[in-house]
Amino acid sequence: MLRRTFTAVVERNVWFDTGFATEPYETGWAIEARWFVHVLEAAPGTRLTIAAETSPEGLTWCPHEGVPATIEGAGLVTLGLLNIGPWQRLVCILGPGMKARAIFYLTLKG
Repeated sequence: MLRRTFTAVVERNVWFDTGFATEPYETGWAIEARWFVHVLEAAPGTRLTIAAETSPEGLTWCPHEGVPATIEGAGLVTLGLLNIGPWQRLVCILGPGMKARAIFYLTLKG
């Protein structure tokens, strides 16, 4: 059987300076997922932590078992997930006084 892949740009060029969660994305057909966060700009000393959340219906959220990833400053960070649920979103945490601008991609494989 031929496997399918799909990449979505979930958020584009968003600025954030506190906790941030992406828009929910329906992933029921997929077996695995990979988030990519391209930090385009970041205030000096900015450290960004990304963690995945999953949901049965896209309204209530719980942490996914995947280990969170971190990046300091501008660059690209990724977070791979197995055994994903029907809805996904990514939560980003910045420390006080930090801010960043980023693009968020979600790649799905079925």
